[in-house]
Amino acid sequence: MSNYYPNIAELGIVMRKSSYSNQSADCVVTGSLAGQVVVGDSKDPNGPGHRHQPRAWAVFAQAVGSGTLVPVSA
Repeated sequence: MSNYYPNIAELGIVMRKSSYSNQSADCVVTGSLAGQVVVGDSKDPNGPGHRHQPRAWAVFAQAVGSGTLVPVSA
């Protein structure tokens, strides 16, 4: 199974916005597929998505929420 999906709408899964987001704003959406977290962009529901391990996504989301995620320099 690929980690990249060119069209998340074709997966037939329910994508949800965070309850912390402004529901009328554009943001990241997530869904579940075969025990994995699928992440997409609310502005493009037929657009691409990526699959992640649940623990990795939880660590990432916690780092974003706490402000401890630091940008990587090129």
